[in-house]
Amino acid sequence: MKNGTLTRIFLFLILSSFEHASGDERITLTALNSAERVSQDQKVNGAKTVKISSARNEVESFQVVVSAPTENINVTKVDISDLTGPDGSKIEKENVKLFREEYVRVRLSSPRAELPPGLYPDPLVPFINPVTNESIEPLNQSRARWGESVTTSGYDMYAVPFEVFKGQNQALWVDVHVPMNVPAGTYSGALTVQARGGISKNIDITVTVWNFTLPDGPTHRNHFGSFGNEARCFNIERNSDRFKQIEMRYCQAMSEHRINPPIPSYLLPQVNDDGSLEIIPERHTALKEFITKLHVTDFEIPRARFARLPSSTLRSDYKTISPENRTKAQRYYREFYKYLQDNGWEKGAYLYMLDEPNLRENYEQVLVLGQLVHEAVPQIRCLVVEQTYPQDSSWPDIDPAVDIWCPLWSFIDRESINDKIAHGDEVWSYTALVQRAPSYHPQYQTVKNFDTPYWHIDRPLTMYRVPTWINYQYDITGLLYWSTVTTVIEPWYNPAFAHPRHYNGGGFLFYPGVPCGIDGPVISMRLKNLRDGMEDYEYFAILEKLTDKKTVKKLVDTIAPNWWNFSKDPDEFLAAREKIAQQILNLKQADKY
Repeated sequence: MKNGTLTRIFLFLILSSFEHASGDERITLTALNSAERVSQDQKVNGAKTVKISSARNEVESFQVVVSAPTENINVTKVDISDLTGPDGSKIEKENVKLFREEYVRVRLSSPRAELPPGLYPDPLVPFINPVTNESIEPLNQSRARWGESVTTSGYDMYAVPFEVFKGQNQALWVDVHVPMNVPAGTYSGALTVQARGGISKNIDITVTVWNFTLPDGPTHRNHFGSFGNEARCFNIERNSDRFKQIEMRYCQAMSEHRINPPIPSYLLPQVNDDGSLEIIPERHTALKEFITKLHVTDFEIPRARFARLPSSTLRSDYKTISPENRTKAQRYYREFYKYLQDNGWEKGAYLYMLDEPNLRENYEQVLVLGQLVHEAVPQIRCLVVEQTYPQDSSWPDIDPAVDIWCPLWSFIDRESINDKIAHGDEVWSYTALVQRAPSYHPQYQTVKNFDTPYWHIDRPLTMYRVPTWINYQYDITGLLYWSTVTTVIEPWYNPAFAHPRHYNGGGFLFYPGVPCGIDGPVISMRLKNLRDGMEDYEYFAILEKLTDKKTVKKLVDTIAPNWWNFSKDPDEFLAAREKIAQQILNLKQADKY
């Protein structure tokens, strides 16, 4: 009996020693979902294991917070296993991307900010440079002997190693891409964090793969600006070969987040001085590859350079297009639309005709431009960034010229939107700055003090996920954002668009990869949540095909009844998403019998 007791004590001591060596007391790993955010010194409330669910051809994300409760730790390696599922099938680790969350400063609050100034995790520094497919090495300077020149290697921003001080956190971001060909079922694996001093700890991962598949490209239409501004960040000429390479990497990043990338101008047909198009074979081949590879579903027709009206309405000819230029412009639109038809791209085509016509004269210009386009090609859908009711009832009615209306979120009015849709028009929506409803809103007295989900760093991440839910409620089929790479004060240290107040992260969803040695973008957590919202919309579309729009809206209503009343709780989004998924699965199963 004594020997048995001594043996148990001995085993207990060995296990206790091993437990300490494995880092159980010196490191903790906590799982969070993709819409949560944790600061460096915040108490972490999360799960001890990772549990996520996904359709096929979807990217589902989670976070693992590395905390140091008892002493400083220095993390040297993070690894993830293959995820093993039914009958030995796998989601291989090559389908998983790891990032370290970098912290950026919010020095001055955005207008009506919900969260205080401070440090916010937002840029996601990749463990592997997506351009070189190699690890990003830390910055190092050395010299062979004193007095000789310094040799510099590595970069200022990198994923590992990193230090976590006692009582602080460092969050990791994980993207799991579920391939199209994996069987439905439960997949398991683990993420391992190693630190100096023999510290090593795992967190278990379970991925439930649902038996349905998302399409390659976005169902929800969208327009998110261009990347010309990035030439300044990388200190290069806009039309240089290097800029074209970087621009293409930004386009790839948009595609990976279910957003239509802007089509580079050098891939489009050449426009001759008479308005005709010249189809250059090399360009055309590259354009087809771009559209196929990046799953482009919308095609913005560039505006005809011959039909540009004066920007100043003080001029007497502010709405005049010469007969010669009118002929050239109409020839251009006819040939461009035929080019799209010949290649099967016309369905998602649209012309971004005018942005925010805020004067009577601008309304008159919309009518002139719309008439020119529709006379040339009645099928071209003309988009104007304007609400679905007039700014002033005495101004002319621009309805004949507009096919796609795009109101600011706070300007949205359900009744007039329904009226436009009933008459064959389409409605998109957009956000900019921090704007409430205008005095000419049909329901102004009701909504004047309400706030929509503004897009800034110092707001909950759910603000980026919810707009597609609300759009679905209103039968709004597209989402527009004015920029993802606008000029900010300091991209990595004070990413604020000043106008003149700070709009933290406004018009800025990508960080330039310069400090990481990446000739391309670094993704933000906010863009990841926007991607989640775009993927949610795919669930809506799939369920609608199996049932009807009313059924889907009933589920969406639990999260987002309207633009001024919506959930900010990440768990509620995930619960509603799972209900939609279960309905899809039940209906697909019933359809088999």
